[in-house]
Amino acid sequence: MDPEDVRQDWVDRSEKYSPTYYAEIGPNEVSETLADVLSHYCTDDAKILEVGCGCGRHLEHLRRNGFENLAGVDINEDAFDVMADHYPRLAETGTFHTGALEDLLPEFEDGAFDAIYTVETLQHVHPEDVWVFDEFQRLTTDLLVTAENEGNSPNRGRGETDVSYVDDEFPLYHRDWKAVFSDRGFAQLIREPTERDTIRVFRVL
Repeated sequence: MDPEDVRQDWVDRSEKYSPTYYAEIGPNEVSETLADVLSHYCTDDAKILEVGCGCGRHLEHLRRNGFENLAGVDINEDAFDVMADHYPRLAETGTFHTGALEDLLPEFEDGAFDAIYTVETLQHVHPEDVWVFDEFQRLTTDLLVTAENEGNSPNRGRGETDVSYVDDEFPLYHRDWKAVFSDRGFAQLIREPTERDTIRVFRVL
């Protein structure tokens, strides 16, 4: 698949993995961990961005935990209609942008956010677009939190392949996230495996 095909698959997604699908599931273990981590390292008025926010279920959990300055980007414009239906207060008070992260992140000013986090988003970035990982160091003044599907085996699901496919459709690229962001000026503070994902907390050096 080329990069545009990967992005278009997420624009067109429906039913399973759609914004409505996740809104109906609501906040989960990752949401709770994000709230705990950000409550520990950030103040309530910290500027927080979720990259790949979908319907906003994680952001809504942060809002309910007292965070006031929330933003998100997502490639699927339907996500924000779903957000307005399920989390109207978040939709009213947050700042949201529709588009591919490869297009949107370069548009933000340096140090625009105190913390940035992603949940099962960076794992789908095409190898030709890995340059976008450089943007995270430019955009956050402090924290980066990643929650990516790294598998449950000793090799964190890597095996002998660099890519696997979710439901034989969506590519999932296996990467050493500690190395990816250490090479970009971050220090890893925490690594926390959950049932599905591995949460990593990085701080700008």
